[in-house]
Amino acid sequence: MVPKVPRRRVVDVQEILTSICTKWGLLILYELSRGTRRHGELRRAIGGVSQKMLTQSLRRLERDRLVRRTIYPIVPPRVDYALTPLGKTLMQPLSALYRWTERHLEKIQQARRESQKTRRVVAPDRRT
Repeated sequence: MVPKVPRRRVVDVQEILTSICTKWGLLILYELSRGTRRHGELRRAIGGVSQKMLTQSLRRLERDRLVRRTIYPIVPPRVDYALTPLGKTLMQPLSALYRWTERHLEKIQQARRESQKTRRVVAPDRRT
């Protein structure tokens, strides 16, 4: 039996997961799992992310202490991003989720195609 969790805790967990599990957040975490990166390196590696979205996502991950931002006092300034020890603890569960997705990818894609077919059914006329 699953223990009952207080509503406030569920909301807190949901808020944190929403912060981590964004489209760009997951891709940033993946890239940083491969090593320290600069902003431009992340942007090129991820592809399709705007500078604004990358910056906002990095700030969110930094706020949650999943990513460390290091500024070097040189000219021009150099800023590196890396996973923190807490951020590194995410790699195992995220890798497991990725492997699960790979194993079930075809089934999920098939279910989506079938769902699209059923959505095309025209709703009955309600003017009567």
